[in-house]
Amino acid sequence: MQRRDFFKFMGASGALLSGASVLGAEHQSKIDPDNVVGVLTDFTECIGCRECEWACKNAHEMATPPLESYKDKSVFANYRRPDETGFTVVNRFHEKGCTQTDLDVKVQCMHCNDPACVSACIVAALEKQDFGPVTYDAWKCIGCRYCMVACPFEIPAYEYNNALTPIVQKCDMCISRLDVGKIPACVEICPRNALTFGKRSDLIKVAREKIADNPGKYVNHIYGETELGGTSWLFISCEPFDTLNFPKLEQASVVTLPESIQHGIFKYFIPPAMFYGLLGMIMKLTKPDSETADNTNSSSEVHHD
Repeated sequence: MQRRDFFKFMGASGALLSGASVLGAEHQSKIDPDNVVGVLTDFTECIGCRECEWACKNAHEMATPPLESYKDKSVFANYRRPDETGFTVVNRFHEKGCTQTDLDVKVQCMHCNDPACVSACIVAALEKQDFGPVTYDAWKCIGCRYCMVACPFEIPAYEYNNALTPIVQKCDMCISRLDVGKIPACVEICPRNALTFGKRSDLIKVAREKIADNPGKYVNHIYGETELGGTSWLFISCEPFDTLNFPKLEQASVVTLPESIQHGIFKYFIPPAMFYGLLGMIMKLTKPDSETADNTNSSSEVHHD
């Protein structure tokens, strides 16, 4: 190997290996949780009208029956989850002790401060916006559905019935409305002000004041304040959240789990390709000059009949 060939080889090797080091980069949260927007949901004020469900579908131009049809309460017979046909749902928990009647509970994407779905996405189709919402870009999505596995709230839904162009669906906090100065559609339509939109830090203050002023009305817990590093969607309730199908979660973010899975897969996917590429370069650059000359001469020979 000649001197100039050696430096070419070392330069190429460095470039390839530096690319591999990116995969091992440790995760760091990129947002300021005090300066994001969010929504505070007060379950004690929800009356189960389900108008938020209609408003969400209408705002996202999804197929939906007339608003009047949402007065049908038969849907409360079964527990429901948000899916590709509706980004938010209200469930009814019967005869809860704090109300002596029923407690209605709205669920949707939590818009985590440090979202596991974003961390798990290998093509950046999911993104945590600086001001709060977790959004999705269908053009980038490759349909791996790692986000569905990573989400501790089981929110991202996949269009399994769409054979041609299936995509992942979830609440985006009505980002198209936020961009033009409007509030989320579900918040706007709520007749009881059970939903409050605002700066997350302000919403936490409001929630704490409500709990302090009415200690017999609320459990002393703001769900989403600290769970998994905090979420943009916050909740207060008169019942413990684990009785309302909310998972008990640690305060620390869980992004290390999907990242360890993701990096465990792709860390050992790319380096072999790099290795074989480098091996080929070594073989070429270290090939004896005589062999190279022989190959050149043989390839340049012209055969005549």
